[in-house]
Amino acid sequence: MKKSQSGFTLIELVMVIVILGVLAAMAIPKYIDMKADASQASTDGVAGALGSAVSVNYAARSAKATNGVAITDCTGAASALQGGLPTGYSITASAVTAGSTGSCTLSGKNSTTATFTIIGIN
Repeated sequence: MKKSQSGFTLIELVMVIVILGVLAAMAIPKYIDMKADASQASTDGVAGALGSAVSVNYAARSAKATNGVAITDCTGAASALQGGLPTGYSITASAVTAGSTGSCTLSGKNSTTATFTIIGIN
């Protein structure tokens, strides 16, 4: 009686390793690109939150609400954001007069930047 052996040949195993290597070589650059895009998206999100917080603050101060904060420069926008500016981010200081708008730059992680608009109010 002849015994039947089953399993993979050496050529089949080598081919699987080669295919996995090619797939990994194609996936690594995609992962690196996603990491940079995620960092930029994070900075854009914080800039959007700052712009929204400043707008809500301006509306509250214009309606004579007592819970708004005075914003006279770009760095004051962080005080309008609940919880303040997240760690790892900084705002370029630039003055703005009451009732006018100004453009501010937010610097984030991995050298990402985004701009947002503030409205000055006393």
